[in-house]
Amino acid sequence: MAQVNEKSRLLWACRRGMLELDVLFRPFVEEAYDDLSEPDQKVFKHLLTKDDPDLFAWFMGHAQCPDPELERMVNVILNRVKV
Repeated sequence: MAQVNEKSRLLWACRRGMLELDVLFRPFVEEAYDDLSEPDQKVFKHLLTKDDPDLFAWFMGHAQCPDPELERMVNVILNRVKV
């Protein structure tokens, strides 16, 4: 039950102000989040705390994320979308 609540909270956190981010995050949580290691799950949760304009810039390649761990997670998500 706790895992279901956790997933529900994550899906809620994936609801962003930009559709472009919604279509990246929600499928990632539904299809790939459970396969992440616990440290990577924490990095993903941290990524969700960032502001939409920053996230948009990072995912669209307009700017590089200053945090290497978050940058790696951005690339994990982008690579998952390309598959």
